[in-house]
Amino acid sequence: MRVMTIRNVPDELYRSLALRAERNRRSLQQEALLLLERAQVLERNDAIAKARAMRQRLSGRQLGDTVRELREERER
Repeated sequence: MRVMTIRNVPDELYRSLALRAERNRRSLQQEALLLLERAQVLERNDAIAKARAMRQRLSGRQLGDTVRELREERER
């Protein structure tokens, strides 16, 4: 496992992280590691990437005009 040192952490960020760690009964290191792991998961599950993939899957398909269809449905 690798070791990482973070220098020049702004005081407010450090205090915020320390308070969060205390609230969650974790060490500062454990809290920072957990947040980094969550950021990694978020990056993998990036919403923009999902939207691109969906657009690619749907490309070439004929999709209806939802607004027009709703208007027609209301007029019935």
